[in-house]
Amino acid sequence: MKRTLLGAALAAALLTAGTTAAPAAPVPGPTAADPASAAATALADSWQPPLSTRGRHVVDADGDRFKLKSANWHGAQGSWTGSGDQADPANHNAGEKSDQMPLGLDRVPVARILADFHALGINSIRLPFSNEMLHDQRPVPDAAVAANPQLRGKTPLQVFDAVIAATTADGFAVVLNNHTNTSRWCCGLDGNERWNTSQTTAQWENDWLFVAKRYKENKRVAGADLYNEVRRTVTDDANWGWGDDHDWWTATQRLGDRLLTEANPDLLVIVEGINWQGIPTDLTPHGRPTLEPARTLSHTLVASDKLVYSAHFYGYTGPNHTGATGTGETHDWRYQELSRDELFATLSRQAFFVAADTGRHYTAPLWISEFGIGADETDPKARAWFGNLVDYLVANDTDFAYWPLVGFTGHGRWKLLDYDTEGRRSGILDGSDWRAADWNRLVTAPGRTGPVPVTDTWRMLNLDHADAVQSLRARARGDWDSGARKGVCPDGLRLVGLAHRDGRGLCTDTGAARLADPAGGFTVVTDERYVREGDWAGGYSKLQCPRDRFVVGYSVRGQAVSAVLCAAAGRALPVTGRTLWFDRGDNRPAGGPGGEFAQGNYKGQCADGEYVAGIAFTGAWAKGKTPDALLCRTL
Repeated sequence: MKRTLLGAALAAALLTAGTTAAPAAPVPGPTAADPASAAATALADSWQPPLSTRGRHVVDADGDRFKLKSANWHGAQGSWTGSGDQADPANHNAGEKSDQMPLGLDRVPVARILADFHALGINSIRLPFSNEMLHDQRPVPDAAVAANPQLRGKTPLQVFDAVIAATTADGFAVVLNNHTNTSRWCCGLDGNERWNTSQTTAQWENDWLFVAKRYKENKRVAGADLYNEVRRTVTDDANWGWGDDHDWWTATQRLGDRLLTEANPDLLVIVEGINWQGIPTDLTPHGRPTLEPARTLSHTLVASDKLVYSAHFYGYTGPNHTGATGTGETHDWRYQELSRDELFATLSRQAFFVAADTGRHYTAPLWISEFGIGADETDPKARAWFGNLVDYLVANDTDFAYWPLVGFTGHGRWKLLDYDTEGRRSGILDGSDWRAADWNRLVTAPGRTGPVPVTDTWRMLNLDHADAVQSLRARARGDWDSGARKGVCPDGLRLVGLAHRDGRGLCTDTGAARLADPAGGFTVVTDERYVREGDWAGGYSKLQCPRDRFVVGYSVRGQAVSAVLCAAAGRALPVTGRTLWFDRGDNRPAGGPGGEFAQGNYKGQCADGEYVAGIAFTGAWAKGKTPDALLCRTL
């Protein structure tokens, strides 16, 4: 989020409203004679794509930590403010007319811009784009690429191609960010509030599949940041898990899986929390949920090592403050008005917990993919906030991306790098920018480096509204219980916990990584034919796996158990075990490893050193065949 009139516009409105081009050739990067080539070579040699995750860290193909030290090279998402002649720079944010391209191409050759990026100490670029830009077949104005004449006659997308090619050739990782539907400046009541405000969800998905396939062969195009700052429209909110057309959790879960299975399995899938819900007045509920809903409903992708969570923080906004001033402003605290301790507690609650809390279904790397402040900021509170935020990022070794990278001299002071019409640079690398000390402290801060050990994985299954078949092997098998809602753990994980109602489940590989036989098949169990070692739940119906198989999936019809899916183990499994009941309360190991996966429901969870061999239920009066017990056997 940049400084906008979101709060004022939203409050006022609510109160008064009761054809594909081929990728362009790469722009040449630094030559051997250019001193910047050494920096490019060093960066390229420092990490090997593709990227994935291990616990709270992003790692490269060698398993070494790759901390996203990033900044936002904005412009391709559009800069028009939404009124007036689009050809007039005065009608663009801060007078910076981007022509749907990364800023600066009219003033500075790409190679020089990239050399300045190296000098900043970053290793990755968040590259925003709009859906409109993808489809615009008009060539960019010659004046917009005056410093890069090789781009004349190209469409905005072809320019985007060339910028990506040059940036990745210089060793940078690129994270693509779908910033807006239309090429209009974000983030007010502008038709870009949701991924499907100015377009359908189907179009959004198709555009992402197109983009992911387009850059599939460039392995330094490392991630897909699915949408920017999801927020309220005039009439309604986005939500997290309701199952409707405004459900951000469902939309990102589905698209993330589609990207990994249909377009590019190497991408990181980056999901930002909800940026705003509610009507921003002192009399109505409102706030910034950010990533808090992930505590009880997180994402489980078909690849367990591809999820990254994201959040944005600006000092002039707050946990319940839109950032507006004057009309539409509420009396809530802004982040910069919180004490240092209050700020840190709020940051932890809203976002940083996903990386700090290890061994949970929501544990993932956290990327603060937008934060920033102006070089001309004089408010002591705002300056203190920036220093405190940097302190917190450093202390938590958190991945980050500053907003923004590039701008025009004399057109606002938030950018790290400004260029005048002659291509002369100013900004944080030149002179007396007060932000420089904090920035240098951030990019040079010590943090974890080198190999990151493989950690235990926990993931949840959500059958609230649809299937959650997160195993690629099970998907290839086809529909194994037609008409039922089905949940299957990602490949490599086993079921370890189950809710009494609503179909929530918990998966892990703790205590038995790679338990499944990769050449083994699945067994669908719908009756008691495999109950052969004694009646472990007298009077109850039991669905039990055959010997040397374990539960990786289950299905329900309504609330009733329908079937279990058993995978073949790669070794003989013990049959000693116990019956774990959870029909009258929670029955989980001490400390709740894996985290709360079915809030408000009774749950059963086997111990880390056990596997689930069966599920018991009864159709007795008022029971409804909901899961009542697990057969937990020793690994």
